[in-house]
Amino acid sequence: MKQHFQPFIDDLRATHGENLASVVLYGSAAAGDFMPGRSDYNILIALNKITPKDLREAHACIREWHKLGHPVPVFFTVSEIKNAADVFPIEFHQMQVTHKVLYGIDVLEGLSVSDRFLRHQIEYELRSKLLLLRRQYIPASASVEGMKRLMGESLTSFSALFRALLLMKGLNAPATKHEIVALTVRELGLDGITFEKIFSIRENNFAADLNEAGANELFGDYLLQIERVIDAVDSIGRS
Repeated sequence: MKQHFQPFIDDLRATHGENLASVVLYGSAAAGDFMPGRSDYNILIALNKITPKDLREAHACIREWHKLGHPVPVFFTVSEIKNAADVFPIEFHQMQVTHKVLYGIDVLEGLSVSDRFLRHQIEYELRSKLLLLRRQYIPASASVEGMKRLMGESLTSFSALFRALLLMKGLNAPATKHEIVALTVRELGLDGITFEKIFSIRENNFAADLNEAGANELFGDYLLQIERVIDAVDSIGRS
């Protein structure tokens, strides 16, 4: 894996020199359920200091990385990682459990992630993504392919939030999306068949045999299950 990223890491080292503290891979590629052409390589870059000059100098290597189809990495200073964990508990919980150090020190090792705001962030993110899902359905509903793609791609984001929900409930959340969703289904009494169908669509390159009526019905079931998850999180906040 390090060899795969070595050209990018070499560019970063040439750009930042001793200011580069760490390069960390996180997300599906680190968890073991990466899907070529579907999943992203999520990268965290930790610098000792970040000034406008540092960001300008990063432009060339980040541009080449982005041209390969990868998302722009997240930049933190080492001190910011220590201080920001309580503000982004979902993200840092995920990074801690599923990450691989590609270069430098492990800036996530021993990081204390406060769960004080975890429930609030989970509900906020779930409701925001539900609103977005409804908006995206309007143009996607024009074709079966559009609906299949929307369901398959959105489930990735929701599974990350499901994982945070399991952590909030005191459970040892698994790493892969399939396992996360399966455990959430069991814990909340959801309809697992709905999610299994969407996983099948996603993993078969959206080639599942589904007509317009079936796609709309599946999307309706999908919305219902997400709403049930939100209700469960909301009830925890009111208890």
